[in-house]
Amino acid sequence: MTLTWTTKAFPDLTLPELYTLLQLRSEVFVVEQACAFQDLDGQDQAAYHLLGHTETGELAAYTRLFAAGISYPEASIGRVVVSPKFRRYGLGRELLRQSIAAIEHLFGPQPIQIGAQLYLREFYESFGFRQLGEGYLEDGIPHIHMVRP
Repeated sequence: MTLTWTTKAFPDLTLPELYTLLQLRSEVFVVEQACAFQDLDGQDQAAYHLLGHTETGELAAYTRLFAAGISYPEASIGRVVVSPKFRRYGLGRELLRQSIAAIEHLFGPQPIQIGAQLYLREFYESFGFRQLGEGYLEDGIPHIHMVRP
C-alpha cells in the first residue's frame, strides 16, 4: 500500500484534516487502548503534523513532530499511530521512516527522543533508538524514553 505523505505546521492544517487526525488519535489512544487521557495537551500548535493518506484520501497514518526543546531537549516524534483499518501493511515502519526523514528535513540531522510504549521497544530499536533510563507509567501504560543519536 502506497501513501501520500504531507507535513504541515498547525496553522496550515485544514479543519477537515485537524478533525480527521484528532478522530484517529481518539480512536486508537482513547478508545482502543481504553485510556482516558487529555490528548489535546496544548502541544499541537507547536508541532508539525505528518499525515499519510491513501489513494482515496483516508488518513491511514500520523505522527506529530517537534523541534528540540519543546517536548524534550532533542527533537521528538509523538502520537505515532496507524489506523486499525490499515494495519498489517507495514505502514508503521514506513511511518517511522517518514517521521525521521521529516525531522531531518525540517530541523536538520540531530538526535531524536521519544516516549515509547514498552512493548514497542524492539520496533524502535530497529530504527536505531536506544532506551534511556528506567521505564515509567504514563496513563497506566508502561513506557520508556528512547533516543536515536
